[in-house]
Amino acid sequence: MFGGPASLPPSSGYGPNPELPEPNQRLIPVVNPPNAIGWADGEKPVAAEGMEVTAFASGLDHPRWLYVLPNGDVLVAESNAPADRPDDAKGIKGWFFKFFKKKSGGGVPSADRITLLRDADGDGVAETKSVFIDGLTSPFGMVLVGDTFYVANTDAVVSFPYSEGETEITAEPTKITDLPAGTINHHWTKGLVASADGTKLYVSVGSNSNAAENGFEAETERAAIWEVDLETGSHRIFASGLRNPVGMAWDAESGALWVVVNERDELGNDLVPDYMTSVQDGGFYGWPFSYYGDHVDARVSPPNPELVASALVPDYALGSHTASLGLTSADGNTLPLQFENGMFIGQHGSWNRQQPNGYQVIFVPFTGGMPSGDPLLVLNGFLKENGDAMGRPVGVAIDALGALLVADDVGNVIWRVATAP
Repeated sequence: MFGGPASLPPSSGYGPNPELPEPNQRLIPVVNPPNAIGWADGEKPVAAEGMEVTAFASGLDHPRWLYVLPNGDVLVAESNAPADRPDDAKGIKGWFFKFFKKKSGGGVPSADRITLLRDADGDGVAETKSVFIDGLTSPFGMVLVGDTFYVANTDAVVSFPYSEGETEITAEPTKITDLPAGTINHHWTKGLVASADGTKLYVSVGSNSNAAENGFEAETERAAIWEVDLETGSHRIFASGLRNPVGMAWDAESGALWVVVNERDELGNDLVPDYMTSVQDGGFYGWPFSYYGDHVDARVSPPNPELVASALVPDYALGSHTASLGLTSADGNTLPLQFENGMFIGQHGSWNRQQPNGYQVIFVPFTGGMPSGDPLLVLNGFLKENGDAMGRPVGVAIDALGALLVADDVGNVIWRVATAP
C-alpha cells in the first residue's frame, strides 16, 4: 500500500451533508487495492439481522449487472472492460493502475455475454443456466420494453426481439444508437433504463478520464446521462457533469430518475465522496470543474467559473471511494419493514483509500421521494481483516419473490438476500 494521512471515519462521507476536507494531493496517491481471492467452500457474506443470504447461482464469469424479466427469469451481464483500449492507462502510472486492477479482480477478459438463470420451483436457487445472448461488446445495462430487449454495449445500444419464456436469442442485433467508446474508453460501463411509457431510454455514460487530463475533446458527450428517443434513435444530453454515472433507477413514489455516481480520485482519502442523486433535466453536476456544487478542482485547466456557479449539489453522499455501482428501487421487495421505501446500493469497494471503504450493500430509506435517514447495512463480510476480498458487490435487483439479488464479480456468485424464516 502507498499511504497518506489517516482517513476520516467512513461515516463522515455519507448523507446529505458529507464532510469535505481540504484536498490532499500527493506525488504518489494513496493506493490500497484488495487481494481478490474468491470464496472458499462454505463461506458467504453476512446479511443484516432478520435476513439470510444464500447463493442463487455460482460459477459465473465476472457477473456485473442484473435484470429480472417479467416471468421471473434473471439475466446476468458477464462482462468486463473491452480488451482494445490502447490509449487508456498509459505510462508508468497506467502500468500500476492495470497491475492493481488485476490484483483486485478486475483484470479478467470480458465474457461478452448475457446469461439467463431460471428458478422454476421458486426455492431461491437457479436450477438452469443458459447463454441468453452471446457475442456482445462489454455489455452492461439491460431493459425490456414490450417485446423488445435492449442492451447497452460499451459502444452502442442494440436491440433484439424477445418472446416471454425463451432462454436464448440468436437474432442479429439492431443498432439503436452509437455510444462514446474509442481507444481510451476509460469508464466503459453503460447503464440503461427505460421511461415508464416506453418511449425513451436513459443511458449513463462515464468520463474518459479522472479529471479531464486527457483533454476536453476526449470528453465529448461523456460524463452524462443520455436520453434516447426510441422512435427516431436520436439522443440529447439529459444531464451532465456526472463523472461516472452507473446504476440508474426510478423512484416509485415520485417517478424521478436517480443515479449513483463515482466521483474523482487523487485528492486524498476523503475526497471526493461518491453519491446518489435525483437527476434534473438539463442539470449540471460539476465534473470536471468542481465537486459538490462550487468546490473547485484546481487541477482542471482552464477553469470554468460560470459552469461552477450553476453546479447542482448531489442529494446524498455514499462515502469516499466506495465505487458505488449498483442501484435499484425497493419497490416490490419482501424484506423487513425498514426496507420498504428507498434504494438499495451495491458498493464495489475502494482501491485508493488507506482505510477500506465500501465492500457492502446498503439501503438508503426514502420519505416523500427523498432520502430520509442514515444508510442501513444489508450485506457485508466481503473483505477480510487482512485486506483480502472474497467478493465485491456490483449490480442489485429485486427478484420475482421480492428478495434482493446481488452480483458479486470477484466471487462469481449471485447472492440472494431474503427475510429469515
